[in-house]
Amino acid sequence: MKKLLLIEDNDEIRENTAEILELAMYNVYTAENGKVGVEKAIDLKPDLIICDITMPLLDGYGVLHAIQKNEEIKNTPFIFLTARTDRSDFRKGMELGADDYISKPFDGTELLNAVDSRLKKVELLKKEFSNDMDGVHQLILESSGGDMMKSLVENRSTNSYKKKQVIYKEGNHPTQLYYVLGGKIKTFRSNDDGKELVTDLYSAGDFLGHIALLQGTVYKETAEAIDECELAIIPKKEFEDLLSNSKEVAQKFINLLAKNISDKEHHLLNLAYNSLRKKVADALVLLKNKYQQPNTANFSIDISRENLANIAGTATESLIRTLSDFKSEKIIDIKDGHITIVNDKKLEGMIN
Repeated sequence: MKKLLLIEDNDEIRENTAEILELAMYNVYTAENGKVGVEKAIDLKPDLIICDITMPLLDGYGVLHAIQKNEEIKNTPFIFLTARTDRSDFRKGMELGADDYISKPFDGTELLNAVDSRLKKVELLKKEFSNDMDGVHQLILESSGGDMMKSLVENRSTNSYKKKQVIYKEGNHPTQLYYVLGGKIKTFRSNDDGKELVTDLYSAGDFLGHIALLQGTVYKETAEAIDECELAIIPKKEFEDLLSNSKEVAQKFINLLAKNISDKEHHLLNLAYNSLRKKVADALVLLKNKYQQPNTANFSIDISRENLANIAGTATESLIRTLSDFKSEKIIDIKDGHITIVNDKKLEGMIN
């Protein structure tokens, strides 16, 4: 049963509101002023707080400020009850971090709808969604009823790219979000000598170019097609509208798209500190995890040795020698340029 904290100095309003919430099967705790309300919030850690604005000792704004200063309860959904109708009062509360307003007088249905809506959005933020288009589909469907999803995916323009064709370049300003419909893509950075370092790999189901859009910066890397690929194009304005329409969608969307940061950091640390054999093994495992099709026994890929060397962070000649060693050790097989991993456990054991 969800715990609600109701902070209201008017005895009649407090009792009637608590009764309505209890009839809806919520566990309701009450406080007669802001000071007591903050103390109970810290002690109870409620799932949601409903708070009057005009109160003695500590008003609603002060309560919200105190709640947000406490690490354990700062993210608790917060609904203001208020008889004030001035827009500046509403704006002040929202700027302080309130999630919703209910104007007095209110009916029971309005109150319960607001509470139910806020609790559902909290549950949404706690849920885990896959880091692909299906996950984003499910997120938006659950949070918006599907209207934003319809506009996001229907009648979408697509672009086709040939092998080695640049999709966007380091230093350019982003104008759109890309969604990979098919093919393989790499992002890389180049040093002053023109040496490439592959920073990430993308395949069907991935978003591309989102970091620059989210940060409001230029691209920090270049994106290039590894083979023929097709991308759906989502204009920057549509992406920004999607994020601005819902705080919950924006937060979860950012979490989804940022989930690969720890993997990228792990890979870059491996490039810096691993031995040559570990670097090559790590690159092969990275490719396997990214591109292996379901229900296939052995992973096989046709990739240029230059690209593989850039992923591993080593010279092409060194990579070729290491691949030859792996073949002799029956870790991989090489035929007509294709690399097939034949001993997954031994390969993964090299990097663990």
